[in-house]
Amino acid sequence: MAEKKDIKKDFLWRIYLMYFFIVLFALSVVLKVCTIQFAEGDYWREKEQQLTMKYVNIEASRGNIFSSDGCLLATSVPIFELRMDVISEPVSNKIFYEKLDSLSLRLDQTFSHRSKNEWRASLKNARNSKERYFLIARKVNYSTLKEVRTFPIFKMGKYKGGLIVLQQSRRELPFKNLAQRTIGYDRKSNKPLGIEGAFNKDLQGVSGKRLMQKIAGGVYKPINQDNEIEPQDGNDVITTLDANIQDVAHHALEKQLRAQNAHHGCAILMEVKTGAIKAMVNLSRVDSGSYAETFNYAIGEGTEPGSTFKLASIMAAIEDGYTDLDEIVDTEGGRKTYAGGYVMKDSHDGGYGKITVKQVFEKSSNVGTSNIIMKYYKKQPQKFIDRLYSFGIHKPLGIALPGEATPYIKDTKSKLWSGLSLPLMSIGYEEKLTPLQTLNFYNTVANNGKMMRPQFVREIRAKGQLIKSFPPEVINPAICSQSTIDKAREMMEGVVKNGTATFLRTAPYQIAAKTGTAQIALGNKGYTQDGKKTYMASLCGYFPAKDPLYSIIIVVSAPSKAAYYGNEVAGPVFREIADKVYSNSKEIHKPLQVDTARAIVHVPFVKSGKKSDVQVIAKVLSLKTAIADENANYVWAQINKETFQLKGLATKESEVPQLVGMGLRDALTILENQKITVKVIGRGVIKKQSLAAGTRVMKGAKITIELS
Repeated sequence: MAEKKDIKKDFLWRIYLMYFFIVLFALSVVLKVCTIQFAEGDYWREKEQQLTMKYVNIEASRGNIFSSDGCLLATSVPIFELRMDVISEPVSNKIFYEKLDSLSLRLDQTFSHRSKNEWRASLKNARNSKERYFLIARKVNYSTLKEVRTFPIFKMGKYKGGLIVLQQSRRELPFKNLAQRTIGYDRKSNKPLGIEGAFNKDLQGVSGKRLMQKIAGGVYKPINQDNEIEPQDGNDVITTLDANIQDVAHHALEKQLRAQNAHHGCAILMEVKTGAIKAMVNLSRVDSGSYAETFNYAIGEGTEPGSTFKLASIMAAIEDGYTDLDEIVDTEGGRKTYAGGYVMKDSHDGGYGKITVKQVFEKSSNVGTSNIIMKYYKKQPQKFIDRLYSFGIHKPLGIALPGEATPYIKDTKSKLWSGLSLPLMSIGYEEKLTPLQTLNFYNTVANNGKMMRPQFVREIRAKGQLIKSFPPEVINPAICSQSTIDKAREMMEGVVKNGTATFLRTAPYQIAAKTGTAQIALGNKGYTQDGKKTYMASLCGYFPAKDPLYSIIIVVSAPSKAAYYGNEVAGPVFREIADKVYSNSKEIHKPLQVDTARAIVHVPFVKSGKKSDVQVIAKVLSLKTAIADENANYVWAQINKETFQLKGLATKESEVPQLVGMGLRDALTILENQKITVKVIGRGVIKKQSLAAGTRVMKGAKITIELS
């Protein structure tokens, strides 16, 4: 019995002890809850906010890129993501269901990815699910956004209608493929490219901040309608490029690449005295057989330059005092055999006999050029290399754009130096230069020996105000003596007068140039594959020859038709670009002598535009006006002796207006109100419109307007 009592007593103690621990645990839980609720409440509430709310960067509007003549080369177009707070407090059930059908209809008319019934069902489900971030559409343009804001419910206002607008931007090139690789891009997934990459800090602006809250599905929605910190727009970049010249160069090169079925090519136009790049074209054949800007060959591809390098070779011998233009050189029947059995040939069978150094350059004789260099440098090849180095052609130009290939001028210390290196280097092999590096050397000769750094950007501006300018930059004030420069220029003028570029003699201005033809090395296969050779044709020069303003290089790589010489393949492109520049350069032409005594004063030309603006101009100029249509908002001015006849322009929302003769700003105002997508070409007064006046405006209409 005693044992049973002890067991019972022990069992009861265990029960009591268990209850004690349960109560103790409950008390500790209550104590912890009270501590969290009252003592640590602020800390945990802040922690919750951090987990469900965050600041999101709002990208600034990227600055524009302009050509030197004011054309827009790259711009950021605002696009919008539209969402809806379906349970916005001001939108009661009564308002929502009364307006649901009409809202669904308008959404169906504007956005094609859902029908009216689908919009109705989706909005109703979103309302029932209490969605505060319902997606309406992405990549919406501004004119569509303006329209959406007039829809039922949304037109209740910015804060009451539940419409949430998230602004983004899309980079666009108004001229599409024109100068695409020079303009470039700056993307996180790629290396920076072109002007966009080089001047990204100026263009990108300063990001803003917007407070966002995490909601169901892991999606973040803005807390407020406005940004907490507004972004600051990026600065504008004014380039040295000329849009008109770029356009001419692009189409001239593309036409010749197609005609020759070439793999790729480039064209560069530089201002001699400043180094400003006025045009740079890079085109390569793509799978479709067309040509596009896919790589910047002008600055990124170093190749053996071929005959255009002969200028540097002969200048080296002249500068070292070894030869002169009238020295006689034996071209040895146009064939020369070097060690190892290598045979160097001239393009002209039988050679040119015994001719002067100047004629060697004019005829582009390989044998003659190599004989000059071998005669004076065979026993001291490093002296030839050192002289080339003194010209500065072995160093990168240090341009602002990323991706410049490093030039390669072989040194005698190189493991690859051989008995053939000196004669081959003299005619442009066993070294590598980019087209821009070759052009810059020729530009230096045109500039009397002063080497300029090629420039792509002229100014940085913020809202029209100058922030920074980039004056011309001198790399070397004199690469050699003036005497050598004078003889180099005489040789280049001789190429056009008597040599391989005589087709340029017919130009109404004098050109100095050098043609080039080089075999393209095919890696370890040498210069021949399947018995065929691949060539690169080039032409480099400047004009006017006596007082140079512009220098040009044209390079056409791997033409597959019968022609491959520089004068045949690159020459037509050179001439077309030069002619265009010549015809538009005021500094080249003598000013017209105006007989002021016979000058007739006419009523000045006035663009079509807003009636009130035209009337103000007429009043300031003290000109009489006669208005045919008092109710017209926009008019066009017809000159009648000393009076402006103002006639009304039809601006019905359902019809395309007459835009010819109007300024761009007025035209854009009218077209934007009509929801017509606009593409602009050029600047000035509208001279052409792709949709005729009076054409019915259809949904999604697009129009191209050309200005002059």
